[in-house]
Amino acid sequence: MKIATWNVERLKHKSKLALIQKAIERINADILVLTETDSCINTGNYKYRIDSSFQLKRDKYPNYYLPTENRITILTNYDLIKHHETYDKDTTLCVELKTPKGNLIVYGTIIGIYGNRNENFKVDLDKQLNDFDKLSKENNLCIIGDYNISFEDNYYFTNEGRNKLKDSFTQNNILLHTWNKKDCIDHIAISTLFTQGIKAEAEEWNKDKKLSDHKGIYVNLAD
Repeated sequence: MKIATWNVERLKHKSKLALIQKAIERINADILVLTETDSCINTGNYKYRIDSSFQLKRDKYPNYYLPTENRITILTNYDLIKHHETYDKDTTLCVELKTPKGNLIVYGTIIGIYGNRNENFKVDLDKQLNDFDKLSKENNLCIIGDYNISFEDNYYFTNEGRNKLKDSFTQNNILLHTWNKKDCIDHIAISTLFTQGIKAEAEEWNKDKKLSDHKGIYVNLAD
């Protein structure tokens, strides 16, 4: 099973759209979460495409997003069991999927709107942490997307944000599989019960950041 995420930078490199789509196809993820994405991206290879709100976020953040943009898109061929409510359907998206390894709740996210120094980040983080606490109870949870926090280096982080995320994962028995990737603020964390006895390896693409200012990252869960 391959679980992947990529912030495509609101298609700032739209002239390279064909290359972006080819990169997505090459990754061939079983679960792919795109952040800061756009409906212009053709994702026809997937049975399900679940998008976060397009309209409400423009009401809250006027002139910030184009009509074709949304913050989270989840793509998968696994059967969709149900949607789970989150505190803000514009900035988070949560669905439960039936996978070969059991049901998995996928919580796609961008934490904060304007980076991790803005007050919005702190509010967003605290409310998402409450979501994590509720959703992880007796469920397998995957928290995936743009955390706006690096863990291995000083690339981009706040001590408060980093520590709160670490504490939440520890309390909820969640393992951050991408913590040691440098220059990386996009992450994949999965309940330890779901990955118990499974070898998990994290890899990156778009390392030169020519297609987006974020590297893409995936975790491969070996059978």
